[in-house]
Amino acid sequence: MRIIIHLCLLVVLFASLPACAQNINPKRYGYKVEEVFSFDETAYTQGLFIYDDLLYLSTGNRGASYLRKIDFRKGRILQSIALAPRYFGEGACVFQDKVYQLTWEEQTCFVYDAATLKQVGTLPYRGEGWGLTANDTHLIMSDGSSTLYFRDPNTFAVVRSITVKNGQREVQWLNELEYIEGEVWANVYTTDEIVRIDPNTGIVTGIIDLKGLPARQHLTPKTEVLNGIAYDSDKKHIYVTGKYWAKMYRISLVPK
Repeated sequence: MRIIIHLCLLVVLFASLPACAQNINPKRYGYKVEEVFSFDETAYTQGLFIYDDLLYLSTGNRGASYLRKIDFRKGRILQSIALAPRYFGEGACVFQDKVYQLTWEEQTCFVYDAATLKQVGTLPYRGEGWGLTANDTHLIMSDGSSTLYFRDPNTFAVVRSITVKNGQREVQWLNELEYIEGEVWANVYTTDEIVRIDPNTGIVTGIIDLKGLPARQHLTPKTEVLNGIAYDSDKKHIYVTGKYWAKMYRISLVPK
């Protein structure tokens, strides 16, 4: 009888664990290129997102950092705001009609009106800024470590944080971020991989292998690493690019 009771308790305990604790093996994906778009090969891409059917691009390097609004289908720059030379631009996202743009070491987040790109404020923070995205309630920020920070959009105060893990291993070098259908997607700096993250637990639920991008014919002498994820939530389209890439790709995922 005791054995049966113990077994029943184990079953109940196991059933009460979150799904990520029961299955920590992430799904693996490849990709298929659906469309190719011209991209500014001089752009040191740090932040990328789509808002109101337009592409917003944040770039890095001091003296070459800017925020741009682009009609990417026509290849036209609609607006461009340059950062002062002392700032190194980083990740960017939109939240409630405002654009937030991080800086690397300057501990300053710039806030703009999304329609006009007029600066409407700044928010201070400690540490380095890398990637930035948003869900319905918070900004979500990376700093190059395995930690994601959920921040208050009004004060930029940290509300909570999670450690991103693939199984028991922490995933370091989280960079550019995008919030897609309830998950956080993150470029892993210097790799060809994007990890899909459960924002409640930090568990990696999927790994997307983008080896082969950019295509060989699109390489330039300056082409660097993958860094840039944008999602069109209306069309369910996924776009990726990188630092000094001459092209941006719309992809679909192919389960391995």
